[in-house]
Amino acid sequence: MRSDQRQSWLSIAMVWAGGMICVPCLMVGGVLSGGGLSMFQIVASILIGYGLICAYMIFIGMAACDTGLPVSVLAEGALGRQGARYIISVLLAIACVGWFGIQSATCGQAFASMIANMLGYASASNAMVVVSSLVWGVIMLITACAGFKGLKWLNYLAVPLLVIVCLYGLISGLIQHDGSQALAAYAPVQSAGMVFGISMVVASFALGGVISADYCRFAKNRGDVVKSSIVGVIPAGLFMLLTGALMSIVTGQYDISAILASLGVPVLGLIALVLATWTTNVTNAYSGGLALSNLLGFDESRFKLTTGIAGGIGTLLAAFGLLNAFQGFLSLMSALIPPLAGVIIAGYWVVGRGRVDRFQRRDGISAAGLIAFLVGALVACITGGTFTNFPALVAAAPWLNTPFFVGPVNGIVVSLVLYVVLAKLLPDGAPAGQTVKA
Repeated sequence: MRSDQRQSWLSIAMVWAGGMICVPCLMVGGVLSGGGLSMFQIVASILIGYGLICAYMIFIGMAACDTGLPVSVLAEGALGRQGARYIISVLLAIACVGWFGIQSATCGQAFASMIANMLGYASASNAMVVVSSLVWGVIMLITACAGFKGLKWLNYLAVPLLVIVCLYGLISGLIQHDGSQALAAYAPVQSAGMVFGISMVVASFALGGVISADYCRFAKNRGDVVKSSIVGVIPAGLFMLLTGALMSIVTGQYDISAILASLGVPVLGLIALVLATWTTNVTNAYSGGLALSNLLGFDESRFKLTTGIAGGIGTLLAAFGLLNAFQGFLSLMSALIPPLAGVIIAGYWVVGRGRVDRFQRRDGISAAGLIAFLVGALVACITGGTFTNFPALVAAAPWLNTPFFVGPVNGIVVSLVLYVVLAKLLPDGAPAGQTVKA
């Protein structure tokens, strides 16, 4: 990569910080307090969870900085070209479609609450929420497929407005709604525990940590990758999740639109919520469409079709109550994505000893990489409680829910160690193919 393409660490950090200032982070903060975690456990879970993400995104980011490659190509060293294509495309499709559905539902609830308030109703009916979710899902989908030049300017407006609304809601809750008393009296009887909290935090930015290569490849050196990751993720993430948790404690609920409404945030606050979800969700639909195109072997000329499919599925999920399965979705993300990081890190830093001249792309599917990823993901699901979202499955096979340590950490460790072992045992385990020069 040419030196004039390199970016300062601060500019890359701002990309991460901008990605953290979003509605899902507020919702995850609400989930932490809803899980009965104490204030100490909430703060510790946020710091440990984002610390874990920063750890693996730094290793992936430094490899990308060395090679100048995005994650889809960097992963070819451990998974093979076809393996990287299918695994990354499937994970991106699941993540983007899921987030599209969740944010469409959030936007729908916020808009329905706003309309209900304007009409003088105490709250929005279920029918209003469903219709609103469908309408906004379609609007976001059309925007993603047809393009909307003003979306960039909406994003410039939505991000700072969301921060102002969060601060207003927090201050309003503390001063005008006896929030200080609620916080002082906050002593949950039963806590889901820090393992639960760490897993939820990891899920909030698990995908961002893996695709960090797409941005960190423009860093000037490895040190800049470290600085941009830590400064960009942890402060903004701590602010957003802690704000969501505090507002949830004050109001007793974690639905962000309901929180803002109960705190007396003006209509402008709900408008900010709608704008924030809109600008983010267009990216979800577009990225999900590209992932489906890559998975199905389509060229980019047909991205409108696959974007429509991805957004359409997400919109239907929103209408049929995906928001109620928010914790289950987070658990799935925290189990599936970190093991991919483990395989990529093992391929570059352990097998390749962290040297560009030892990194080689490979055609086909690497059996070592595929097996290591699948086993790591399965271990993360079993030890992280992911299968508890499927009671019938756990009832038939109780061993599928065997809590141990932290699921995402288990997944990374297992996939990393297993890849190192299999790379020596299987014929395609050793790097072979095209050497990449930085």
